[in-house]
Order: sequence, then C-alpha cells, then structure tokens
Amino acid sequence: MGSDRHYPEERPAHERAVGAFAIEAHPVTNAQFAEFVTETGYVTVAQEPIDPTDFPGADPATLVPGALVFTPTSGPVFLGNWQQWWRWQPDASWRQPQGPGSGIDDRLDHPVVHVAYRDAAAYAQWAGRRLPTETEWEYAARGGQSGDHEFAWGDDFAPDGRPRANTWQGHFPYDNQGWGGTSPVGSYPANGFGLVDMIGNVWERTSDVFTPRHVRPDDIHVSADGRPDLLAPTTSPTVMRVTKGGSHLCAPEYCRRYRPAARSAQSDDTATSHLGFRCVAQV
Repeated sequence: MGSDRHYPEERPAHERAVGAFAIEAHPVTNAQFAEFVTETGYVTVAQEPIDPTDFPGADPATLVPGALVFTPTSGPVFLGNWQQWWRWQPDASWRQPQGPGSGIDDRLDHPVVHVAYRDAAAYAQWAGRRLPTETEWEYAARGGQSGDHEFAWGDDFAPDGRPRANTWQGHFPYDNQGWGGTSPVGSYPANGFGLVDMIGNVWERTSDVFTPRHVRPDDIHVSADGRPDLLAPTTSPTVMRVTKGGSHLCAPEYCRRYRPAARSAQSDDTATSHLGFRCVAQV
C-alpha cells in the first residue's frame, strides 16, 4: 500500500493485511441513487438551506443551496489557482449536476456526483452496506497486482495506444479531447478483480480520516469497541477524509492522482461535480 515515488502523502510504501470484503463492481450510479431517494425522500447536503451562522460575515445572498461545478477556461491559465475552473453553482445537486437546466435523464448509468460524506453514508446504510476503508479501496483498485506499479494494469497508462480510464485528455483546463465529464460506468476495461472505474471518472470517498502521510498499522490505536482511530465515528464539516482514484479532471500536467496508491482529502460537507463513491459489504 502507498508509494515512495510520487506525492508525499502517499508515503511510506508499506504492507497491510485486510480482511475479506465484497466491493461493488462500479461506482454508485444516478439510477441507483435515484431509487434510494425515491424510497426514502432523502435530501442531500447540497440541496439543504445554508445556515448563515456557519459562515459569519458572508453575503446572505450567496448562502443558497448548491455545489462546486467544474467550468473549463477559455484558454491556458496558471494552474496554481483552482478557483479559475471551479465555480459555486446555486442549485447544483445530484439531480442537476451542472445547475438549473441540467439533468440526469441521459446519464442514469453515470456515477452520481455532488454527494457529501453524509449522503454517501446514508445510501450505504440503506443498501445494507458501508463505505470502504482506504486500505480496502486500494487493495481492490490494484486488481491483484503486486509491487509499486503506476496503474492496476502496469506502468503504461495507454499500453495499446488508448487510455484505460476516463481522465483528462488534452490540455488542462481548457481543451479536453475525452469525455469532458463523467462517463457511463464500465466504459473502460475492468481490472484484475473485475472492477471498473477504480481509476478516473470520479473520485471515490472512503471512511478513513486523512493524514498527511500514511500511518503504519502498528501506529493505529484501536478503541475498546474495535474501531481504528482513523475512522471518524460521525460526520462533520471539519473532518477531512481520504478520497481515491482520481477523476475525469486528472491531467498529467496538473494532477497525477489517477493511480491506486494516490490519495486526496475532502471535507465531509464537500459536494462537487467529480466526486462519487461505491460501497462494500462484509463476507
């Protein structure tokens, strides 16, 4: 698990043991999430009114339900300022990924996006499952490969001349020759475990709290109830958890986190147009 060859937060490379588990073959889709909402009436974090007391000093006119939506720039820009291609879009949600006027009728087989941690956990509970730990997710993403390979299929992203995952193709963030957004699950080959979209398409949430470097197994304190202290028992806007797999926005010149070992941090209340999840179950 991890890597000593890439970003600092992936270090150190180390071994871990993981118990048996079953993981879904693809990220949760819009169709699956819609079934959950229809049955339960669930309202996502992005659809809820915002409490002004949580944002003292902010213009009340801006405190409306919504989410972050990627918007390509008109040309080359300085890549050190992410706010040039992300915008706060009022009323953007899983039902309206790009905001008012957009929809999911033509993308029911795409991964659901704009899901905060609480939303993903609620779906998992409804489905009789849970979110994966980072260790489980990375083990599954490697697809049975041993060693520090770049990808589940080896070290070449496009061994046959064609990309093996939905990542940014072209010049980021203004010229995308690929999908330009999410793609139907399973549009690319499965890994050695028969899992699709473990790399690219959407970032996927895990239950682990993010740490700047990997904590070795011997350093993990386990509480009396058997819960590792890297698993936050409740959700909180201030909690940063590990996300894995990269997304359709990962580009070599900007982000090379579309690898099994790569990891990033997202707050529990974050909802964006490139962030989804999949569930696991004990066996």
